[in-house]
Amino acid sequence: MPSASPASDRWIVLKFGGTSVSRRHRWDTIGRLAKKRADEHDARVLVVVSALSGVTNELTAIADGAADSALRVANLEQRHREFVAELELDADAVLGERLAALRGLLDDPRAATRPLDWQAEVLAQGELLSSTLGAAYLRAQGLDFGWMDARQWLQATLLPNQTAWAQRLSVSCSTQPSEDWSKGFRQQPARMLLTQGFIARHPEGGTCVLGRGGSDTSAAYFGALLGAQRVEIWTDVPGMFSANPREVPDARLLTRLDYYEAQEIATTGAKVLHARSIKPCRDAGVPMAILDTERPDLPGTSIDGNALTVAGVKAVSRRNGIVLVSMEGIGMWQQVGFLADVFARFKKHGLSVDLIGSSETNVTVSLDPSENLVSTDVLAALSADLSEICRVKVIAPCTAITLVGRGMRSLLHKLSDVWAMFGRERVHLISQSSNDLNLTFVIDEADADGILPALHAALIDSDAMPVEETSVFGPRWREIAGQVRRRGTPWWHGADERRRLLALAQTGTPRYVYHLPTVRARARALAAISAVDRRFYAIKANSHPAILRTLVEEGFGLECVSQGELERVFSVLPELPPQSVLFTPSFAPRAEYEFALARGVAVTLDNVEALRNWPELFRGRNLWLRIDLGRGDGHHDKVKTGGKASKFGLPLARLEEFLAQARKLEIRISGLHAHLGSGVETAQHWRQVCDELGGIAERIGSIESIDIGGGLPIPYSADDEPFDLEAWSLGLAEIKAAYPGYQFIIEPGRYLVAESGVLLTRVTQVVEKEGIRRVGADAGMNALMRPALYDAWHDVANLSRLDDGAEELFDVVGPICESSDVFGKRRRLPAATAEGDALLFADTGAYGYAMANTYNLRALPAEEVLDGNGDDGAAD
Repeated sequence: MPSASPASDRWIVLKFGGTSVSRRHRWDTIGRLAKKRADEHDARVLVVVSALSGVTNELTAIADGAADSALRVANLEQRHREFVAELELDADAVLGERLAALRGLLDDPRAATRPLDWQAEVLAQGELLSSTLGAAYLRAQGLDFGWMDARQWLQATLLPNQTAWAQRLSVSCSTQPSEDWSKGFRQQPARMLLTQGFIARHPEGGTCVLGRGGSDTSAAYFGALLGAQRVEIWTDVPGMFSANPREVPDARLLTRLDYYEAQEIATTGAKVLHARSIKPCRDAGVPMAILDTERPDLPGTSIDGNALTVAGVKAVSRRNGIVLVSMEGIGMWQQVGFLADVFARFKKHGLSVDLIGSSETNVTVSLDPSENLVSTDVLAALSADLSEICRVKVIAPCTAITLVGRGMRSLLHKLSDVWAMFGRERVHLISQSSNDLNLTFVIDEADADGILPALHAALIDSDAMPVEETSVFGPRWREIAGQVRRRGTPWWHGADERRRLLALAQTGTPRYVYHLPTVRARARALAAISAVDRRFYAIKANSHPAILRTLVEEGFGLECVSQGELERVFSVLPELPPQSVLFTPSFAPRAEYEFALARGVAVTLDNVEALRNWPELFRGRNLWLRIDLGRGDGHHDKVKTGGKASKFGLPLARLEEFLAQARKLEIRISGLHAHLGSGVETAQHWRQVCDELGGIAERIGSIESIDIGGGLPIPYSADDEPFDLEAWSLGLAEIKAAYPGYQFIIEPGRYLVAESGVLLTRVTQVVEKEGIRRVGADAGMNALMRPALYDAWHDVANLSRLDDGAEELFDVVGPICESSDVFGKRRRLPAATAEGDALLFADTGAYGYAMANTYNLRALPAEEVLDGNGDDGAAD
């Protein structure tokens, strides 16, 4: 870091992009922020600005020789005059000379041949115009602002092997100030200065430009030359994110990064900061920040050399338009100089290679069009040259998906879901950086749509992206944008409920406790969905008698999947009409079907073989049919119940075969059912299932009821949002209108009971092992299987110390002799957590006790019911 300097030599550099300089209120913000920085830091401020939004594109067309260049210049002049009028300034007085210079470039003798120096002059006009009008406006507001020409202070450095084009239109600049340079800059009279990004002075005279991201890079060059306290890049987004927020609304703001991670993220797709801008600040030790002009109070992204080293994926990015060049030939094996010959040809055509993959007989490289002038002609010429030494294949368009983060090699064991995801696509190239900062997959661009949100979620779920590290990860984009629906405060947070739970914990743990008012609230929310005609509760989620009685009182039928569940239902509710019960088994024995048919409940089949093997059992019956729509959905592969890999449902391809067999046996198919998985968050899923079942029902002709299953999700963690019942309802209503002749049926389980239940346990031990602190509970995976079975999340709270402020990270484990006996890793619990404290596992009302077992000969948990009136009830 530069040493402390006198106030007159302490600088902060602020850069504002095109959207930040195109409106009057934004210039007010620029002035306010510049003065605030000067006052807060007792420093001088240099403001670097881009051209007005869209202006550089117009100037590029003019520089390229557009036929309507005169019209484009006229339009640009009119736009700037109108903006100056909006600023309540005199356009001729402020911009007269600048606009004349712009017009004069069309009359310049060089315009006919468009040499590179003339093109650079054209491209520079946008920043000269915006900085001139901005300085005039800020001075008119009473601010001590001076204007300066960046070409006086930034000088391009010509690099070896640069093309003539790059030496004028994509230059680099020196960051080593001479004594005269520093002295001259300090003598600028105004406390705050405004200058241009993107432009510099060519060593041979005249103007040159910095190319893409030039304004960011200009600010970095000035920051390095001045030894600035900080370079701030002000833009229209709050900073760098763990993914593109437009594509992944759950992307997290990255609040602090080191230079190298930021460089990788910028290089591999993040548009908020140009990758070239980081190195000058890194070399000079100048911190950087990315901040939001419209939301200056947000933390933004800080980039410096003192950021904590946190292993894990920080971001996943996508670059489209990638071109792969595959070169193959037996002769390359152990041939000295082969790669030198190959890359000489890329150099000849001015192409810079990005990724490289190689084998004994193949070398494949990628070209990023954003950094190369890649065209059909260039690729044809390159291929012709390369074909002299090998076979060449150009693969395009491709997409590069890149994971960026420290310690990528150490994360490979956590990336099984990522490998599986890419295993379903055609991967042309996998590349891991030598600095262990990125891992890139190149696939066909057509296969890339929709992959980023799923990949981002998988990285979080696998703990490869450590979003709980608050030193790096900030809020989600949807939170920043105000698009998050928050779940309500859990019932067990209430003071009375907490006291009752602590009292129950004293009577013995582990113990499940169910809150019936929560069950009723969820039941009534579903009962309000008018598009649904009948509602059944999937009792496999929780068959506690009090819950069964409560839901039947709320108008729900009951859905069972075994003879044992049927017996439980009619034992608890002997007067329940058979038509209020569904029997939807999978691979059940014949005797269970006999039992269900004898009780008169609705029986569902999902295969032809049952009809063929047991014809007399089903002859003349009224049955329902479960269809496999050819795909599964849900929060984990083990809860997906559709598709070839699933045991559930009749394949659509065998529907006619099933119907033919049913006709032989005089069976009437009156119900149609499909359930593709659990924890499905998209309302569109059910709309689509409903629509498909409606079409199948029309083909069958005897269907009365369409059952779209269950699987409605709940918000298990603070980051999860409540399921959007309104959007779900609207989607179902649309389909109901298209198929008015059918009853629509749902059969949820989790949604009705999960949030009602908690599992109370006691802390047995607190142990530290090689930096990992573990809290042991007297409940293990035998009491709550979901985390071990499919990595399910359950919030963990220390009920005895719920109000303690100081927290630390713990792994929460049980006493079962299995490595998978882990309830959660890196969970925040009070630092003082100790033996005997009551722990609470939240949202365990579904698939908790129902899956419990006596493994290791540990006893089953107890069960209690809270009915909201102060009365506790044990299991009956």
